[in-house]
Amino acid sequence: MIETHNLTRKFESLTAVDSVTLTVNDGEVFGFLGPNGAGKTTTIRMLCCLISKTSGEARVGGYDIGNDADSMKIRKLIGLVPDNVGLYEDLSAYDNLDFYGKLYDCPEPQRKENIKKFLTMLDLWDKKDAPAGTFSKGMKQKLAIARGLIHDPQVLFMDEPTANLDPESSRTVREFILGLKKDKRTIFLNTHNLDEAQRICDRIGILNTRLMALGTPDQLEGSVGRKQIVIQLEQLNDAILGAVKKATAGSVSVDGNRLTIDTDDPDKENPAIVSAAVLAGGRVQSVSAVGSSLEDAYLKLVREEN
Repeated sequence: MIETHNLTRKFESLTAVDSVTLTVNDGEVFGFLGPNGAGKTTTIRMLCCLISKTSGEARVGGYDIGNDADSMKIRKLIGLVPDNVGLYEDLSAYDNLDFYGKLYDCPEPQRKENIKKFLTMLDLWDKKDAPAGTFSKGMKQKLAIARGLIHDPQVLFMDEPTANLDPESSRTVREFILGLKKDKRTIFLNTHNLDEAQRICDRIGILNTRLMALGTPDQLEGSVGRKQIVIQLEQLNDAILGAVKKATAGSVSVDGNRLTIDTDDPDKENPAIVSAAVLAGGRVQSVSAVGSSLEDAYLKLVREEN
């Protein structure tokens, strides 16, 4: 659905986005992680045809962002939730959405249906007649999300959709995004929130002007180091240790009655290892999986770049 090849944007002597190559599949939730000034918003603005590229190529829905005729087609098939909501504050929530729906030539029956649908899903239907200027930050953000979807776009770009929101509003937005995911919409999400990215993104790109890494959350976590299984036993002996070693290809270290086993997939290996320990007479007090996190991968890559 989205393809870029060496996509680059320069502002005079500053390179904001440097030779980014990636593919976002149809129906995928793709997350961009990166520090302030990493080029995340600039990338979205290029893909939405709001600013021009300096060099490279990019296509959205098969249309070229560098072609004027294709740019108009791209704008019709995408929705955008910018970092600055930019609502008409004197208009009601309903009228804001109705106005933008008309701009997209969305037929009146569909507009009415979508306005009610999205305002209801985002817990704003009872505020439909209130001016947007009276809304809290969280309510404005949710209204901006509804605006980005009013014309049923195939692709939704979201730039920091939960920034500055309280926990309850952030949760509502996350759940809404997961609902869109079930509808097989393609979502391109910029975020600083590592937990948010891990919960809702199929794949994540770590950007710091250049694309530093790309993969699923699990793949990025694994890029830092192997995970470990930690088994606390009531009593450890040679028979139990030997049985555990036979049940795994990973290295096993001993600390008192605690075993630590290196593994690539704790969920897959846990049952066999625990079963081996129990069959050898071990009494297991606790089992836990530890290892690198998405935060570890992110910090390692960003620090290496700097």
